[in-house]
Amino acid sequence: MNTAITARPTGWLSKVPQVALSFWVIKIMSTTVGETGADFLAVTAGWGLVATSLVMAALLAGALWLQLRTRRYTPWIYWLTVVLVSVVGTQITDLLTDGLGVSLYLSTSVFAVALMVIFLVWHRVENTLSIHDIVTRRRELFYWTAILCTFALGTAAGDLATEALGLGFGRGAAVFGLLIAITYAAWRLGGNAVLTFWIGYILTRPFGASLGDLLTQARADGGLGMGTAWTSALFLSVIVLLVATAQIGVDSARRGEVSE
Repeated sequence: MNTAITARPTGWLSKVPQVALSFWVIKIMSTTVGETGADFLAVTAGWGLVATSLVMAALLAGALWLQLRTRRYTPWIYWLTVVLVSVVGTQITDLLTDGLGVSLYLSTSVFAVALMVIFLVWHRVENTLSIHDIVTRRRELFYWTAILCTFALGTAAGDLATEALGLGFGRGAAVFGLLIAITYAAWRLGGNAVLTFWIGYILTRPFGASLGDLLTQARADGGLGMGTAWTSALFLSVIVLLVATAQIGVDSARRGEVSE
């Protein structure tokens, strides 16, 4: 996975955050909110799968429009888009499973193949899959297409592991957490940074979904009974706090650049 040297459009800077601890914390919390938020709107609030999917898809389109119009990384726009992608990705899988009766084995396989095709085409066209090289509109479109597919795949894989394979929410979260730890160890030992990043990114989705189900589902069903409303509100509050801190940091740095 070599990095191609591509001329940047005038004024175009990297539009994705640096991959640090805060990145992964917000990512995991976003995946959990995607699971609990989708369940809250579709079930608890009574919107239903179709209405929830349509509303969230419209909001995602608006967030993507903002993201594509920016010329540099803007934390609140980027992470708003990620949260909405998480909800929509969850809804895609739920519509297939609950609405159309598609097997989790089939949906997981189809999304896995689809993601492989996206990566193959992306790499064939751009000669890189590194998120540090998202410096053209075409690469950004590849990036967000892959992100959406990872959320749909992660939701299907998480449900497959916890429900169809009978791992349950706690063991499911533990298994995916272990796989994330192994991926991190592989990177620390010199594994390919781009490959381990995308493996970790995919795995955080079923981990977050399993964690969300563990927190929200009734104790009789193997959960902790916190409910979707409280869990979504708690995780969203932490996300807002972390993103606001990142936004303040970015704004301060840019003011420093201007003053110089």
